[in-house]
Amino acid sequence: MNAMNDLGSLADLPTEYVEALASHNLVPLWPSLRGVLPPTKPRPNTRATHWAYKDIKPLLLQAGELTPIEKAERRVLVLANPGHGLDKMQASAAIYLGMQLLLPGEWAPSHRHTPNAVRMIVEGEGAYTTVDGEKCPMSRGDLILTPTGLWHEHGHDGTDPVVWLDVLDLPIIYYLETSYHVNGDAQTTVPGRGDRIYAHGGMAPTRMFVRGSKPYPMLRYPWDQARAALLTLSQDNPQEPSVQITYVNPETGTDVENILGFYAMMLRPGQTLNMPARSPACVFHLIEGQADVAIEAQKFHLVEADTCCAPGYTPVTVTNRSSSQPAFFFLADEAPLHRKLGVYEVRA
Repeated sequence: MNAMNDLGSLADLPTEYVEALASHNLVPLWPSLRGVLPPTKPRPNTRATHWAYKDIKPLLLQAGELTPIEKAERRVLVLANPGHGLDKMQASAAIYLGMQLLLPGEWAPSHRHTPNAVRMIVEGEGAYTTVDGEKCPMSRGDLILTPTGLWHEHGHDGTDPVVWLDVLDLPIIYYLETSYHVNGDAQTTVPGRGDRIYAHGGMAPTRMFVRGSKPYPMLRYPWDQARAALLTLSQDNPQEPSVQITYVNPETGTDVENILGFYAMMLRPGQTLNMPARSPACVFHLIEGQADVAIEAQKFHLVEADTCCAPGYTPVTVTNRSSSQPAFFFLADEAPLHRKLGVYEVRA
């Protein structure tokens, strides 16, 4: 047997020795070495998982009947990955997902917290999020940021329920023992709409006398603009198989937040796209259309507002089931974190 793989176990050690180690808060490495440093590639706990919106929505609406917003503060059903255990409330090692409901006339009070968050609007009109004093209206497919440390609250002036997908880096922030929140008072809305100032690519404000002070100058990324960009990208690059845009900070060109990455992707009618195995886990949320997502031996059929998760180091194949209409996805992954840590990989 290869000596490198012939590692001893705790059972090989005298009980008295193991007990002596434990009494001094010591643990032998060699019995667990292959567990924490497996050969060739990691063994992720994240499993390929599908959350169907048709299953979530009635339970979310029932939550609205059972629990008033005053008791819930944030009325959310967490999309938990069974590979991590439902009690861990995480979709992957660094991604938390939750479907949040806001009913007409409700207000979710202002707070701020250390995890970064974004909201991908699933359905409904008339709601808004106020972030750092900027009022961001919510429409289907819009991406709204609530970065670390910024005050934010949600309100609803419309007539129908509004649902959105929360995506946070909560698992990694919690693991680092840096997760906390602070409650605050209702915000005063201030002038400014970053989504209008930066509405056109290649154009940024010229600040002749005063430097910009906002680390997150654009908080709302409207879906109509993202959708139009994808359609144009597809038309301008008909031979390019991947039609995808990255949500970026318009002042720096970097990812909109510093731990998770966010993207919009389009599949042409009838298209199948083979995505390579990459180190970060990835979440797929279908905004428009119908599509299949194949992750190793599993295949999920997604309709609008469905969500699924693929573990890292795993190839993914996505297929547009329609031969006449494009399909549009919102994607979230751990790529910015992996790049910062120097562990980002793409495998053929």
